[in-house]
Amino acid sequence: MMGFLTSEQPAQTISDKQQIDATYKHWRLHLMFSMYIGYGVFYFTRKSLNFAMPAMLADLGLTHSDIGFLGTLFYITYGISKFVSGMVSDQSNPSYFMGLGLIATGIINICFGLSSSLMMFAVLWTCNAFFQGWGWPPCAKLLTTWYSRSERGFWWSIWNTCHNLGGAMVPLLIGFASVAWGWRYGFIIPGTIGIVVGLMLCFNMRDKPTTMGLPTVGQWRNDELELQQEREGQGLSFRQILTTYVIGNKYIWLLCSSYLLVYVVRIAVNDWGNLYLTERHGFDLLTANTAVSMFEVGGFLGSLFGGWGSDRFFHGNRAPMNLIFALGIFISVAALWLTPMDSFAVLSGCFFAIGFFVFGPQMMIGMAAAECSHKDVAGTATGFVGLFGYLGAALASYPVSLIIEQFSWEGFFSVITLAAASIGLLILPFVKAQQRSAATTT
Repeated sequence: MMGFLTSEQPAQTISDKQQIDATYKHWRLHLMFSMYIGYGVFYFTRKSLNFAMPAMLADLGLTHSDIGFLGTLFYITYGISKFVSGMVSDQSNPSYFMGLGLIATGIINICFGLSSSLMMFAVLWTCNAFFQGWGWPPCAKLLTTWYSRSERGFWWSIWNTCHNLGGAMVPLLIGFASVAWGWRYGFIIPGTIGIVVGLMLCFNMRDKPTTMGLPTVGQWRNDELELQQEREGQGLSFRQILTTYVIGNKYIWLLCSSYLLVYVVRIAVNDWGNLYLTERHGFDLLTANTAVSMFEVGGFLGSLFGGWGSDRFFHGNRAPMNLIFALGIFISVAALWLTPMDSFAVLSGCFFAIGFFVFGPQMMIGMAAAECSHKDVAGTATGFVGLFGYLGAALASYPVSLIIEQFSWEGFFSVITLAAASIGLLILPFVKAQQRSAATTT
């Protein structure tokens, strides 16, 4: 067992400190790589239905409402699973929890590819949504316990780009498999990849540093904000921590509300954007899809800048950067709505800007939830916020389709512009709270 420096213990020898430094550096890089690949592959088994859908419709005679029904089941189940799985994950070994979850989604995808009835599709896709919820909470736990407050924005933003990389690779992989061998292989191949990577996760990840005999990350980096959070609620039971720092935490509820609205904008723009471009601006489908793909490119860069900027300019406080990004969401959504031009470059730029500003809060609100709760319930807090995010995703699906049918695209943009404006208003109290918290540590 390696010792570490505390006020009650004598100073470490140089060799002990070097060993701790080397162990920390090794596992931080190793865990980041494992989380990045692992969660990216979760996207393969999560988005397989979206990109195999056209071939399924043609082959099986399913309707658009059938696919919409599966999507609604998925979003609701996934949101609930993120919260429930967060509570279990906080008391479990993250490597087995995440690895077994990915293996389960792989098996379900293979079974889905071998099925043909809508009832079986509904059962399997609901099960897939449940096990998909096992991916996020272990990552939140590891990102919170292995990376300290003053640097976490950078590391979390690096990890968060796996959303965009996975999202960019999925249509290529599944599109190729579906065209070459049929839509069933659009599920079988991602499922097989999920099983293989899940097995690797089970043997290549670790729990929090203290279980390995290391100091906490706050002690190792001498990060005062991190140490302050580590001292919070010591000696409380898990139930007391959950009640005080999650369910009874008013700032968690503010983050839940803003996260719901972020997902309304994110899913609405991503899911309905190509239809808007074809109907309102006369783009063909390939051109429209190409323009919408800039949403993911912008999201990749927005995640990186949001995390780095919150560390660099606001010393680990996420709220001010979230507020800036919320203003950007409002302006970029309004620009997409109000631009009179049919220019591919202009409209692609609007999608890029929306992605840039949406994925910043999409990443930082989850991180803020982990940081304003207790260290031992990071997965639960982020899972609870994630539940509301996917309620927002559900609202952006069937309900938004009704708004489009009733009020056309003016109704669509009125709703998401109002949602974008409300995000900033909900974040304002959190800005003041974090400013007071930072002042007490100086």
